[in-house]
Amino acid sequence: MAAYSISLGRQRHVFNDLKSLMAAASPEKSGDKLAGIGAESHEQRVAARYLLADLPLKTFLEDLLIPYESDEVTRLIIDSHDKAAFAPVSHMTVGQFRDWLLSYEATTEALVTLAPGLTPEMVAATSKLMRNYDLITVAAKMRVITGFRTTIGLEGRLSSRLQPNHPTDDPEGVAGSTLDGLLYGVGDAVIGINPASDNLDACMRLMELFDRLRQRFDIPVQSCVLTHVTTSIKAIEAGAPLDLVFQSVAGSEAANRGFGVDLAILREGREAALSLNRGTVGNHVMYLETGQGSALSANAHHGVDEQTLEARAYAVARAVEPLLVNTVVGFIGPEYLYDAKQIIRAGLEDHFCGKLLGVPMGVDVCYTNHAEADQDDMDNLMVLLTSAGVNFLIAVPGADDVMLNYQSLSYHDIVGLRHQFNRPPAPEFEAWLKHMGMIDRSGRLAPLTAANVSRNLLSYKASA
Repeated sequence: MAAYSISLGRQRHVFNDLKSLMAAASPEKSGDKLAGIGAESHEQRVAARYLLADLPLKTFLEDLLIPYESDEVTRLIIDSHDKAAFAPVSHMTVGQFRDWLLSYEATTEALVTLAPGLTPEMVAATSKLMRNYDLITVAAKMRVITGFRTTIGLEGRLSSRLQPNHPTDDPEGVAGSTLDGLLYGVGDAVIGINPASDNLDACMRLMELFDRLRQRFDIPVQSCVLTHVTTSIKAIEAGAPLDLVFQSVAGSEAANRGFGVDLAILREGREAALSLNRGTVGNHVMYLETGQGSALSANAHHGVDEQTLEARAYAVARAVEPLLVNTVVGFIGPEYLYDAKQIIRAGLEDHFCGKLLGVPMGVDVCYTNHAEADQDDMDNLMVLLTSAGVNFLIAVPGADDVMLNYQSLSYHDIVGLRHQFNRPPAPEFEAWLKHMGMIDRSGRLAPLTAANVSRNLLSYKASA
C-alpha cells in the first residue's frame, strides 16, 4: 500500500494510502467530514486531484481500498473484472481516461463495450476530476437498456416510478394515488410502494392489489412492494403475484450485512423471481436502491469516502442484472449530503458512475426537511439529470411523501420534463396510454372528460 505526495507552492501534501488520496480528492461532502477523511483545505483537495490524475487506472486492480480477504464486494469486483473489455483503456491514467470519455472516440457503442472492464474505483476516481457538466456529457452518451413488461433506457425516453406510499397501506389510499399517477402518464418504470409494514400478509395484499389493477386494464407495467428480499422470497413461495424483488444495497460486505443481505441472498431472490416467468419483453427482475452515506451510517465504510462506496454498490447491483437501480440521493440526510450543492453533485456523480458501469440508473431527486435545500434545487437536479439521459425518476403525489416524510418530485414534474425535452415514456406504456385515450397523438395529456378510461379507473378506485 503506497503513500502519495506532492508539493504545491511551499507546502508538501502527503497521503498515506490510496483511500485517503481518493477521499481528499472528493468534492466536499458532510459525510466525509463526519468520518474525518475529507480534504482539510481546498489546496489539499487540488493536490490530491493532481496526484489522482496521474495515477494509472490499473492501480485499482492492485491497490485495493478494502481488503480482498475480508470483503465479498471486493472479491466480486476483482473476480468479475473483464480484462478483455478493459484492454483498450488499460494503458491510461485517470486523467487520460477522463479526457478520453469526453472525446469523440468515446461513443455510445464504445462505452457499452467498455463497461464490464471498469471497476467502481476507476469510475469514482474519474468522476472526482470532472465538473458537473462533464458528468452530464458522458452519462448522456451511455445506454443501459432493460426490460420486464416495459423497455427502459431507450434513447430519447424518460421513464418514471409511480410511488403511491400511504402511512397505513390503506388500499383505497394507495389506489387513489395510483390512479392519480396513471392519469399523468407516470409509472412505466414501476409502480413501487414502500410498505408501512414489512409484514408478509400486508405486503402480499399490496402485490395482489397492483396485479388486479394491471390485469383489469391490461396495463404493460411492473409493480414492486419494496420489502426486504427475504420477505419477497416468502411471498413467492406463498404464491403471491410478485413482479420485482427489491433490496437496498451498499458498497461493502459489512454495510450489506447491516441491511440483512449478502450476495448469496440477492442471487436467491433473483432466481426465485425468475422462476415465476412473469416478464413479457424481458427478464430483469430486481429493483435495487442505494445512497451515498449508507455505509458510513452503518459504521461499515472502512475509511473509504462515501462516493466511492456508492460506486461499489453498483458492482453489487450489476451482479444481479437489475431492471432498475436508483440512488435516493438526498434521503439519508444532511449528515451525509449537507445542502443542495452537495445533493446535486451527488446525484450527477451517482448517475455517471452507475451508467458507466453498465447499471440502469435512476434517481430519487429528493431531500429531507432538515437539509439546506428546497424544491427549486430539486427542479435544477431533475432538469440536469434528464439532459444527462437518466433512465427514470421517482414521483409522488404533490412531491410530498406522507409516509416516509421527505420531499421528492411530483407527477406534474414528470409531465413537464417529458414535454420540455421531448422524452416520452417506455414505448409499451406510451402505446397503452394512447389506446386508453389518456394522451393524444402528440403525447399531451388528454382532458380528463375526454378520456374514456377515466370512468373505468374511477370505478376501480371505488371498488378497491
